[in-house]
Amino acid sequence: MRYYDKLIFELSKPGRQGWSLPENRWKESTDDLPDGLKRTTPPLLPQVSEPDVVRHYVNLSDMNFGVDTGFYPLGSCTMKYNPKIGEETASHPGFASLHPLQPAETVQGAMEVHAELSRCLCSLTGMSAFTLNPFAGAHGELTGLMIMRQYHISKGDMKRTRIIVPDSAHGTNPASAAVCGLQVVEVKSTPEGLIDINDLKPLLDDSVAGIMMTNPNTLGLFETEIKEIASSVHAAGGLLYYDGANMNALLGKVRPGDMGFDIMHLNLHKTFSTPHGGGGPGAGPVGVAPHLAGLLPSPAVRKIKNAQGEDIYEMVENPDGPGRISGFAGNFGVLMKAYAYILSLGRENVKKVGPYSVLAANYVKESLKDRYRLPVDSLCKHEFVFDGLIRGNAGTDSEVTTLDVAKRLLDCGFHAPTIYFPLLFHQSIMIEPTETESKETLDAFIQAMRTIADEAVSRPELLKSAPHNTPVRRPDETLAATRPVLRYRAD
Repeated sequence: MRYYDKLIFELSKPGRQGWSLPENRWKESTDDLPDGLKRTTPPLLPQVSEPDVVRHYVNLSDMNFGVDTGFYPLGSCTMKYNPKIGEETASHPGFASLHPLQPAETVQGAMEVHAELSRCLCSLTGMSAFTLNPFAGAHGELTGLMIMRQYHISKGDMKRTRIIVPDSAHGTNPASAAVCGLQVVEVKSTPEGLIDINDLKPLLDDSVAGIMMTNPNTLGLFETEIKEIASSVHAAGGLLYYDGANMNALLGKVRPGDMGFDIMHLNLHKTFSTPHGGGGPGAGPVGVAPHLAGLLPSPAVRKIKNAQGEDIYEMVENPDGPGRISGFAGNFGVLMKAYAYILSLGRENVKKVGPYSVLAANYVKESLKDRYRLPVDSLCKHEFVFDGLIRGNAGTDSEVTTLDVAKRLLDCGFHAPTIYFPLLFHQSIMIEPTETESKETLDAFIQAMRTIADEAVSRPELLKSAPHNTPVRRPDETLAATRPVLRYRAD
């Protein structure tokens, strides 16, 4: 073990100090603290020099895999390239130093960004209006379903409490529906991986509030019967909800509004390149068709004319919507990055995101389908799913699993793709290369996957014991979830 591979507590020596604080100018106020809130013993903190602290955290960061250090084949789910101009723009003091309680006349620039981003999203999706308030994709789902329920209630249609969700849906779909008080009804997929129209139609009665769909779906396949699905659901009095998780494949080519969707959310950290690692912050704007524009949550930014006839912006409440679903008007810093991303691409280049995503995914799929089982062999969109190695390629005595493949990829310098999802297949490997990766990067990944397939036959034990050169190898996931170690010392 190298010296700086040790934990920071192991580097601790009594009397060393890596910080300095100014003299307390408010000594009198600390004397007013109740005795029960005062420490009787000093906190258990490492005593280390400032260089040791800096090196400790830099070395920890070097152990992490990041999109700036390598390829993430799990795709646009926070792992696509994030142009640095977005970070630079969002951190500009004119934006970063704003306070949400400032008077409207002092934040006109930020409100204009808010309004213009909404306009851009409407143009790209075919929706009539957007709220930027939701803090994440799942929060956007919940907001969209609240709008759906509010729509039916406003018409006096109280018994529409069932929501149809495909069996290939993201797990947040049924979870959001349950939180919203809706009963989830599953619709099956065909052997081709698409919604089974024959299974859907018997489910459409006067108790159905709507259907939640992702298009292209979780298998990366475009729902070719989307127009018939839309007309059938609308004929039954229901609404169509679009999960925007896979909008990356369609950007600039197809709009959910044109497919017949009434409500949708977008994951800005997926399609519009705003980092979302470590659990946040995120943004999940919700867009609606014209007949639902009056049901968006509060507050909203509105452009008006002042007394001099000039355009200004104001915050307004929407009395017919579900109220406030977040603090103020969303995560402005994240919204700023998405707006910078859209402007940096421009009207022409934004149309290339979808085609390049589709091209990259199909290139990888076709290059590997002779070694990995492809359960649905058709043109995919931005992602596709293998069902493990092709039977016969792996050794019979020690069968190599999807987990083994993923762990071995780490030794090759690539992050693992999404594994064991979707649940339609036992050994799912979901690969999404994104539009920003070069052919050379994709070729290197393809070669690594082919080498791993060879090793599964010739040296299966190598995969079973992988990874071999990472700081952490194969932790006990059950133990980590049930008995996590959250502190350095038990006392």
